[in-house]
Amino acid sequence: MVWNEKARSHGRPSMKLVTTVVKPTAVLIFTLCSTIFLVLLISDQNLSSSPKDPMARRSFILWLHGLGDSGPANEPIKTLFTSPEFNNTKWSLPSAPSNPVTCNYGAVMPSWFDIHEIPVTAESPKDEDGVLKAVKHVHSMIDREIAAGTDPDNVFVCGFSQGGALTLASVLLYPKTLGGGAVFSGWVPFNESLIQKFPDDGKKTPILWSHGVADRTVLFEAGQAGPPFLEKAGVYCEFKVLLLAHY
Repeated sequence: MVWNEKARSHGRPSMKLVTTVVKPTAVLIFTLCSTIFLVLLISDQNLSSSPKDPMARRSFILWLHGLGDSGPANEPIKTLFTSPEFNNTKWSLPSAPSNPVTCNYGAVMPSWFDIHEIPVTAESPKDEDGVLKAVKHVHSMIDREIAAGTDPDNVFVCGFSQGGALTLASVLLYPKTLGGGAVFSGWVPFNESLIQKFPDDGKKTPILWSHGVADRTVLFEAGQAGPPFLEKAGVYCEFKVLLLAHY
């Protein structure tokens, strides 16, 4: 999440905990790369067992930015992934529409949905209608890619801060099991009542969630509360504890 200071002027039975101490950029690269690499490797092994359309072997990574940011500003992320596993990867880094944001006193900026307060806590008000509208947009991008021939197992949705919260909602509400979802410094942007709408296949999508204990923008408690909340719906994720701020 880019908190606009000028505007402010203002089968897995338990959660895994892993503590990492490294520089923020390295954490981002390592977490995203290791997650996607492992799932891509597994997917590639499965695909190699039977001939398929070459399009089905292509992987698709959808990266969702944080508040006040943009897709083009995140384009350099792609240059960090040079291993052979990414030779046949298509990236999509969309930009959020411009909307007034309550936590920044109504200032208009790129935002997937409204955020009522900063720091975000586990009890912060949720713009569920806005989240669901954004989820439909994300789903339409995934639908187009799958319709083009990409196997759902090779579709990965990743996001930072507000984009991480949207990633979580998007993969859990998608009607098919995807390759994986990666949440960086995110939170649960919906209420418990929405759990009933999770498709069974959506709940099977692997999720990696990492959060810094020194985060003062999206408090660590907001991230830490996520996995137990999701367990109520039978959703389990790997949760990484990082000794960092809002990276």
